[in-house]
Amino acid sequence: MQVPILNLESVIVFGYTGVSPDAMQLCIENNVSLVILSPYGQFKARVTGETKGNVHLRRTQYRWSDNDEKTLSLAQRFLFAKIANAKTSIQRTLRDYPDRVEKDQVKSVISMLDRQIREVRNSKSLDQLRGAEGLAARHYFSVIPEQVLVNKESFPFPGRVKRPPTDRINALLSFLYTLLANDVTHALESVGLDPQVGFLHRDRSGRNSLALDLMEEFRVYLADRTALTLINRQQLSPDDFIQKESGAFILTDDARKTVLTEWQKRKRDEIHHPFLDEKIAIGLLPYAQAMLLARYMRGDLDDYPPFFWK
Repeated sequence: MQVPILNLESVIVFGYTGVSPDAMQLCIENNVSLVILSPYGQFKARVTGETKGNVHLRRTQYRWSDNDEKTLSLAQRFLFAKIANAKTSIQRTLRDYPDRVEKDQVKSVISMLDRQIREVRNSKSLDQLRGAEGLAARHYFSVIPEQVLVNKESFPFPGRVKRPPTDRINALLSFLYTLLANDVTHALESVGLDPQVGFLHRDRSGRNSLALDLMEEFRVYLADRTALTLINRQQLSPDDFIQKESGAFILTDDARKTVLTEWQKRKRDEIHHPFLDEKIAIGLLPYAQAMLLARYMRGDLDDYPPFFWK
């Protein structure tokens, strides 16, 4: 089929299909990122045009990343929003399906997440902060099975397993996190920030640390909830996953199309942004937060307001 280039935000290539130089140049000239993934959904490369943006903004970002006080302050805000949004997700499941979950277990996890939110607020170092985040993640993921309402035996979840994903839910989450990371990276670049220089995630060659920082606010709301929707609406079945000889699970080609379709539909929905106080498409959330982060670094805001799911 033919699609106008102006209608595209990014092009994602699975496997080892080639891209002609002309097609690559067309994408670059129109600010459309070209993302190359392995057949299993593992990130391989990302092609964009020349770096644009305010050099003074990036110099501020680099100075702040070397400042312990600024680093801790921003890292706290990213994780505060992440844990608060995880708590909101669990509370919604408890509210909507009170007879289909283990209430005591779910309420216990909500209480533990409240405790970790206080720990994040009171943390005096990045190590303390990461410790609180690790405990919060363990508690949150422990009730993912309670939020799977159908085909529970085919969608077990022993906890977050990344490389390789050893069950269907982890395979789905890894795929969605890759899509989300690409969107956040593009958003940061669009406002002139360097996606590689982060605060919570420190510098590592080849890693978009600031993109990983910012996407903490959206993991639950955008990726995890999409995964649960696909499973609970039976848009994905156990047969949509292949188990390799190594034990790793991957999505089939048709399943990836299903996920991408749902992902795009999700991004077209609208939400009332709590700070901007206006309705925006969900797909614009990374851009809105990247813009607010840039405004904070430029001195236009007194503080960075992370995204909270209400």
